[in-house]
Amino acid sequence: MKTGETPLGRDMTLVDRIVYTTCRTLILWLGTLFFRVRVEGRENIPPRGACVIAPVHRSNLDTPILGCVTRRRMRFMGKDSLWKNRPMAWFMFALGGFPVVRGTADRDALRACQAVLDRGEPLVMFPEGTRKSGPVVHQLFDGPAFVAARAGVPIVPIGIGGSERVMPKGSKLIRPKKIVMIVGPPINPPRVYGRVPRRVVGELTRQLHVSLQQLFDEADIKAGARPANDVSGPATAEVG
Repeated sequence: MKTGETPLGRDMTLVDRIVYTTCRTLILWLGTLFFRVRVEGRENIPPRGACVIAPVHRSNLDTPILGCVTRRRMRFMGKDSLWKNRPMAWFMFALGGFPVVRGTADRDALRACQAVLDRGEPLVMFPEGTRKSGPVVHQLFDGPAFVAARAGVPIVPIGIGGSERVMPKGSKLIRPKKIVMIVGPPINPPRVYGRVPRRVVGELTRQLHVSLQQLFDEADIKAGARPANDVSGPATAEVG
């Protein structure tokens, strides 16, 4: 990558599209063969235009397996060190990644996210932050709600069930268990002029939390990771 060049500043080339399509096809094949991946609610992903994709996060497999929910190339944040090698930088961009410098202010990452949405692309942000464990959706960060409200784009919640059984946090082994992903209806932020009010961000985060818990419960149960009566529900979930 040339000095000053950023993956956010250029469109996908034909080669980029071939690489992304090939990798996505491989993920679909492996997902069907080993994890019996099932996706419900694909129609809730906007066919065009920017949006914030907000999944629960229980496994390292969550990021690649998200490629099953839509043909659109989704964008992910990655540590900037992955972009120091030119071939790796090109490959990461083709897969939808873009660099963020670790240890810098959050506003730098938010500006990068804003640039992705300004280009009309789907942006993946895990609202729980790092990988978590267990059936309860943890307290959410305000980042996804803030970015969506400022850009005026919908948030699309996704429950990923069964991925923690397949590859739990700290495990290097992958188990052939079923994964179910349920895409919920988009959550549309109110129209905001100027600075995004804190109350708007708080309300969007609350709505996202409730939706994610419901989707996660349903997906986990359908994946066979929990019994049918094991539902956390919004009443017992932590609300940020």
